[in-house]
Amino acid sequence: MTFRQELLRRAALRHPRIVLAEGEDPRVRAAASRLRGEAIAEPILIGGPDGVAPAADPRLQRVAEFLRARRPDKVHDGVHALDLAADALNFAASLVALGEADACVAGATHATADVIRAALWAIGTAPGVSLVSSSFYMVLGGDRVLTFTDCAVVPNPDATQLAQIALAAARDRSRLVGDAPRVAFLSYSTRGSAAGDMVRKVRDAAEQFRASAPGIISDGELQVDAALDAEVSDRKSPGSPLGGRANVLVFPDLDAGNIGYKLVQRLAGAVALGPILQGLARPMADLSRGAGVDDIVEVAAMVALQTEPTATPGAS
Repeated sequence: MTFRQELLRRAALRHPRIVLAEGEDPRVRAAASRLRGEAIAEPILIGGPDGVAPAADPRLQRVAEFLRARRPDKVHDGVHALDLAADALNFAASLVALGEADACVAGATHATADVIRAALWAIGTAPGVSLVSSSFYMVLGGDRVLTFTDCAVVPNPDATQLAQIALAAARDRSRLVGDAPRVAFLSYSTRGSAAGDMVRKVRDAAEQFRASAPGIISDGELQVDAALDAEVSDRKSPGSPLGGRANVLVFPDLDAGNIGYKLVQRLAGAVALGPILQGLARPMADLSRGAGVDDIVEVAAMVALQTEPTATPGAS
């Protein structure tokens, strides 16, 4: 069984309720049909000919009151609250926060910033987390899966933010892929072979990560070949705990991450699953606006595996 088949099988064991916030899009409707037909999840469509119409839904008032309580400074009055609640993204995210659904998938027709804004308003960050970031799960030949982070959300993280991004990605790696994370902090330098502000940032992030997660195998700063190739690792970073076998690649900024995942996708033929948002109290995923039906189904399966009974909705 391939990784992608196993992903769907594991999600089906949970059979979560997944809100699909863009039911007006035919790709999303087709994905909902497949999720239901193959018993992977119970889709809740928002909008479209067969979906929930928020403005007429009996839960609208409850959602409006919830959003107003979450951000009273953003809501002028009760009428404004109802208008905000009738927005598909806000309504979908609120269903997750209120326990009416287990996770949400959006982004087929909305920008990443809009999806994250709705998620932060309704769902909030997980306890002890101050930063929302993302990962792509790159499925290569032979079913090798690499986590690339962050490739979609945080433009220029500082060292502390980079360490937080890495920790969130490592935790999700265990849930979504099922193996132990091996984290490499990437740079144009390997263990002091070059110098500069960017190298210093990556090195500081790696040190902070080791201090906060000593039980997770990690190393940095590393060039990507030293992170992924055992022979190169022996030459460039002898004694590295990764030994050239990293499976979580932490990019120094959004430029590097976004370019990196698209190069691997286009030139190596990798399947890019994501971006999967990480750091939220309950799962909400941001699709690429170029996503196909298979992409939407597989991202829904990924967020199903992110669900945790201990998550606290509404944390801020």
